[in-house]
Amino acid sequence: LNPVLLPLEWLLGAWESDQPGEGCFPSIKPFRYIESLNFSHVGQPVINFMFNAFHAETRKPMHRECGFIRMQPGTNRVAFIIAQNSGLVEIEEGELTAQRLELQSRAVARTSFAREPHVQQICRVFQLQPDGKLQQTVSMATDNKPLMQHLHIVYRRAI
Repeated sequence: LNPVLLPLEWLLGAWESDQPGEGCFPSIKPFRYIESLNFSHVGQPVINFMFNAFHAETRKPMHRECGFIRMQPGTNRVAFIIAQNSGLVEIEEGELTAQRLELQSRAVARTSFAREPHVQQICRVFQLQPDGKLQQTVSMATDNKPLMQHLHIVYRRAI
C-alpha cells in the first residue's frame, strides 16, 4: 500500500451488505437492495473501487459505481472519482476523521440523454463501526428536490 493511503487502509478489501439496504427518494418507490463493495490497490497512491447493487428480492442488477480514491498527501483530504452505470460521473471530496469519511460532490456531469430529474449534489458518509461493520449513507439533491437521504446500508467484511 502506498504510504499516502495508510489512513484509508481500514477500507481495503471486499464488503457485502449485512442486511438489505434501504433506498428512497420522493421521485421513486422505496426499495431494498443488497450490495458488494471492493476496495483494492496496485501500489499507486490511489485506491480502486467497484460497487455492485442488486434488488434484494429479485437479485436483478441495479446500480454500479466504479472509480478511484485519492488522498492529498500530508492531509486528511480525500477525493472519490466516480463513474456510474446511470451515465453520471462525479468528483466527491471531503475529510477523513479517524475511521469516518465524509464526502460531498464538487462536480457532477451526466450524459446528454440522462433521465430527469437530474442529480445536482451527492453527499456520502462511510463510517467503520466498533463491531467492524461499515456503514454508508448517501444523500442526494436533484433539479426539483433538496438534499435528503437516499440510501443507507451496513456491510460486513466478505469471507
